[in-house]
Amino acid sequence: MTLWRNPDFLRFWSAQTISQFGTQISALALPLVALLVLHASAFEVAVLATVEWLPWLLFSLPVGAWVDRVHRRPVLILADLGRGVALLSIPVASALDALTLGQLYAVAFTTGVLTVFFDVSYQSYLPSLVERRQLNEGNSKLEISRSAAGLVGPGVGGVLIGLVTAPVAILADSISFFVSALFLGRIRREERVPPPQNETKLLAEIKEGVLYVVRDPYLRPGMATVALSNFFNNVIWTMFLVYAVRSLGWTPATIGLVFTLGNLGFLAGAAVAPRLSTRLGIGPTLIGTAAFGAWPLVLVPLAPPEHAIPIVVAVGAVGSFAIVVFNVTAISLFQAITPDRMLGRMNASRRFVVWGVIPLGQLTSGALAASLGLRPTLFVGAVGASFAFLPLLFSPVRGLRETPEEEPVPAL
Repeated sequence: MTLWRNPDFLRFWSAQTISQFGTQISALALPLVALLVLHASAFEVAVLATVEWLPWLLFSLPVGAWVDRVHRRPVLILADLGRGVALLSIPVASALDALTLGQLYAVAFTTGVLTVFFDVSYQSYLPSLVERRQLNEGNSKLEISRSAAGLVGPGVGGVLIGLVTAPVAILADSISFFVSALFLGRIRREERVPPPQNETKLLAEIKEGVLYVVRDPYLRPGMATVALSNFFNNVIWTMFLVYAVRSLGWTPATIGLVFTLGNLGFLAGAAVAPRLSTRLGIGPTLIGTAAFGAWPLVLVPLAPPEHAIPIVVAVGAVGSFAIVVFNVTAISLFQAITPDRMLGRMNASRRFVVWGVIPLGQLTSGALAASLGLRPTLFVGAVGASFAFLPLLFSPVRGLRETPEEEPVPAL
C-alpha cells in the first residue's frame, strides 16, 4: 500500500512539515536577534549556536535508552508544546523591552533539550507507522517536506524579519510547534513498543546501544563521516551569517533569498534519492554524495563580494542536493538493519556523536574567528569538510549494493 493511503503517516508528515517551516524561520531569526537587536559579537553568536546543540552531548544517550522503554508519540507531542512555549517568550520579552542575550541562551538551550527528546523519538517512531519496505519512501517524503521548508522558509523568514523584526518573526515558529502537536495528537495507529528482554538498568542499556553502533560495520563509518562533516560544516556556516552581515553587507532579505535559492537542491535530492540509491547502489551513493557535496565549499571564502550571491547559491544547491540523497539513503539503511528494541538507542548513540560534535564545531568557529578572522575560519571549515567522506570510502560500505537483512544485536 502506498503511503498516500496511510492516514497516520500523512498526519505525521503534516506535523513534521509544518514545524520544519517554522524552524527555518527561527534558524535565521534567532542569530539575527543577537546580531541586529542585541549587537552580539561573533563569539557570542557562536555561543548561542553552541548552547542550542549542547544538549546532544549532555542528554542524547540516556534519552535514547529511555525512549526505547516508552510510547514515543506522547514524547513528540510534549516536546512540540514545550518548544512552542519557550520560543513564544522571545516576542513577548521583546514587546516588553526586556529581551536579553541571557534569555536567548536559555531559550536556545531549552529548545535544544526538547529537540533531543523529539528527534530521538521521531526517527524511532517512523517504523511503527510504516512497513519495513516503505521506510525508503517514508524517509524520502519527510525529506521532501524538510527540503521544501529549506527552500521557502529562509526567504519567508528574511522578508518577515524585515517587516516585523526578528523577535516577532520567531512567533511563527512557536505557532508551528503548537500546530504540529495537534496533528501528532490525531494519530491513531497503535505503536510497537517492544518489551525489554530482561530487567536491565539504564546505564547497561546505554552501553548496549553505544556498543551496537560502534561494532556495526555500516553504522560506524557512516557515523564517522557525518561527524566530520557536521564539525567542519559548522565551522564554516556558524560564522557565515556574521560574515554575510558584517563583511558582505547583506540584509536579512538578501540572506533569506540566498539560502532559499541555495536550498533548491533539497527538492531535487529528495525526489531522486530512492531511485539513485537503487541504480548506483547504497555504498556508491553514500560515498559519492559525501564527496560531491563538500568540495564546492572552498568557493565560499574565495568569492569576491560583487559575485558572492551567485557563488553561494550554487554552492548551497550542490550541497543541499548531496545532503538529502545521503540522508535518505543512510537513514533508511540504518533503520532497516536495526531491531525495533534498539532503534531509540541506535539513533541516540549515533546522534550523540554526529550532533554532539556540532557545538564543538560552533565553538571552534567562534574561537577561530576571534583569533584568525572571519574569512580564514571559512577556509578551515571548507577544507576539513572536503575530506569527511574518507571513513566511508575505506569501509565495507563501499561494496554495499542493497539493504542487508536486519542484523542481530551484537552480544555484549
